[in-house]
Amino acid sequence: MTDRVRAAEVAISWAEAEGWNPGLDDQRRFLAADPDSFLAAERAGEIVATVSCALYGDRYAFIGFYIVRPDLRGHGIGSALFDRALERAGGRVVGLDGVLAQQESYERRGFVLADRNVRWRTAGGGERPTELAEVSSVPFDQLLAFDAAVWGAERERFLRAWTDRPPGHALACLRNGSLAGYGVLRPCRVGAKVGPLLADNEDVADTLLTGLLATAGPQAEVFIDMPTGNARAESLRGAREMEPSFETARMYLNGRPPEDVERVFGVSTLEFG
Repeated sequence: MTDRVRAAEVAISWAEAEGWNPGLDDQRRFLAADPDSFLAAERAGEIVATVSCALYGDRYAFIGFYIVRPDLRGHGIGSALFDRALERAGGRVVGLDGVLAQQESYERRGFVLADRNVRWRTAGGGERPTELAEVSSVPFDQLLAFDAAVWGAERERFLRAWTDRPPGHALACLRNGSLAGYGVLRPCRVGAKVGPLLADNEDVADTLLTGLLATAGPQAEVFIDMPTGNARAESLRGAREMEPSFETARMYLNGRPPEDVERVFGVSTLEFG
């Protein structure tokens, strides 16, 4: 059986080669969120295909890093490995963000299109709004409750690993003493990504994004994956120069989680949901 760390290393390196621009320390954080999430197929001791299946409680799972080595595609290796990921998910609702070229393939497996995520590219810089606080200053149970209400499932281990960032990289906005939104900036192979960006309304989302762009700095490229299902997210692009660079299909099997997409201004990741 392939060592989970080795499987994660290969999956993330292949994701970089595919142009998916993973985070600099994604491996450590993803393995902390779900140590057994990475699966791989081998031939003659070499990994030839990868996939991840992160479990969130007993009701939700998310599949990512589904990659077959280019010279072996079309031989059924990936399909068998994908079956293993679905076996790990059990009877849970299963989500994924697939490249558009593979949408029909997922539909044949029973996945249903729910939304699309468009990756927008912009520039860092500006000033951090004074009203923002570090996520680390927010009681974790409050952060967990807010996140679960928006995302549709509780993900305690993921949140602990994902929001443990240097100052300025995980910011919260409080209104009237309550958490109204939070966002994370994640350094990547190229520039940085914002994700998640969850907020009660456009004003909170804009304030958080302004703070995260300030942290990134004026020379940085910054990317954010916005769901097309949240029309309010368009407001974030009104006063900024943003251009689309990538698009995925958010699809679900076995139903869908009770996500409050109107409060999702930037998805967490395309790999772990």
